[in-house]
Amino acid sequence: MQDSGLSILFMGSNFLRLLQGLWVTLQLSLISVAVSLPLGIAFGMFMTLKHPAARIISRLILDFVRIMPQLVLLFILYFGVAHAFGWNLSAYASAVAMLVIWGTAEMGDLVRGALISIPRHQYESAAALGMTGRQTFLEVILPQTVQRLLPPAINLVTRMIKTTSIVVLIGIVEVLKTGQQIIDANRLQFPSAALWIYGVIFFLYFLVCWPVSLLAKRLERRMN
Repeated sequence: MQDSGLSILFMGSNFLRLLQGLWVTLQLSLISVAVSLPLGIAFGMFMTLKHPAARIISRLILDFVRIMPQLVLLFILYFGVAHAFGWNLSAYASAVAMLVIWGTAEMGDLVRGALISIPRHQYESAAALGMTGRQTFLEVILPQTVQRLLPPAINLVTRMIKTTSIVVLIGIVEVLKTGQQIIDANRLQFPSAALWIYGVIFFLYFLVCWPVSLLAKRLERRMN
């Protein structure tokens, strides 16, 4: 077992350290999702405004965030913005900011798509029944929007969880960084340790993301 490298998982507190690193990953994800979802909803509603300035601004923001790789955005925040303006921006705060900016843009586009997918006759039918604009939105438009929005929004959550893996490059000790530390500390004794450590990390990500993906598929089937 020692030759295979598998026993490295049971040496000392290695497996516990991986779980602690996973908890850091989950913390990053939960904080980023909790902030991104309401901001994304507000941004999506802003994107549906008919004013030309609102359309131009929202289009520029969305294109900027989508075109720029998340890793580049992370480096700009941590190495660029913080140093250029003299801000004491920690690696953790930079990671959360990157995930929130990216998640808000993606969520906003999902909200925009869900809102504009509601057929026009839904508004006209509600007006014909004498419903006010507020009643129309709360009782007719909002339930249908939520129905269209839930599955892709849950899929976005899984993407944000997986995207946290890039924060290892600015020194945050999450599950991937913990795995690298274990591998480096035991490289001579366990040359094949990387296979087992990264295999366990893959399995941990799978355990976190798979139930969320199943939930999205189940909701999509039920709503269809």
